[in-house]
Amino acid sequence: MKSLFVCLCCFFGAFSAQAQMPYIEEVRALGAISGQGLACGASKYDTFELLARAILLTKSPSDKLQRDAIYAYSEEKANAYMSKEMDGYFECQQINERFDNQEIFKAVLYADGTIKMPDGQILTPRKPYDASMIYKKNPKVREETKAIYNGAEAKIIKVDVQDSTIKDVMTDRSSSQNNVVQAPAIKHISNKR
Repeated sequence: MKSLFVCLCCFFGAFSAQAQMPYIEEVRALGAISGQGLACGASKYDTFELLARAILLTKSPSDKLQRDAIYAYSEEKANAYMSKEMDGYFECQQINERFDNQEIFKAVLYADGTIKMPDGQILTPRKPYDASMIYKKNPKVREETKAIYNGAEAKIIKVDVQDSTIKDVMTDRSSSQNNVVQAPAIKHISNKR
């Protein structure tokens, strides 16, 4: 498992190579990294989860592949989490150091789901969405995840993005494309003004 994480971290060190990876495989890799970061209590886990989900949504070529990707991401995340739990959280300190120094944290996520990758590549979603709605920080995420993966019932919360929200984001986006203002409540989500 250690070698898997090292390989995945190297994968994120080279975003140019990432662009050539098939969408579902990229999403699986993101899920595996997320699962290990969650299990080990990585300090930047919440930011990673926000950016990983944004990449999943923004890069999806179709609704069907997006649904498949959500399942693949969740499956890999659960597998990585349970593997790390089963090995007694072996080498979590080293995993956390590598996790917190990934290139993905240099990406900029805009309010409408557009992502500027560390290599300068701009990814625009097929359908704009409210990026602040894709992940909410939860201080009990590790305990709740452990309970779910060990058989407790999951509490599923459905998040819908209202059409007016998307329209407002698109209006803001089209009014001024050049300035980036950091959103006050959520790191790594910026508004274009």
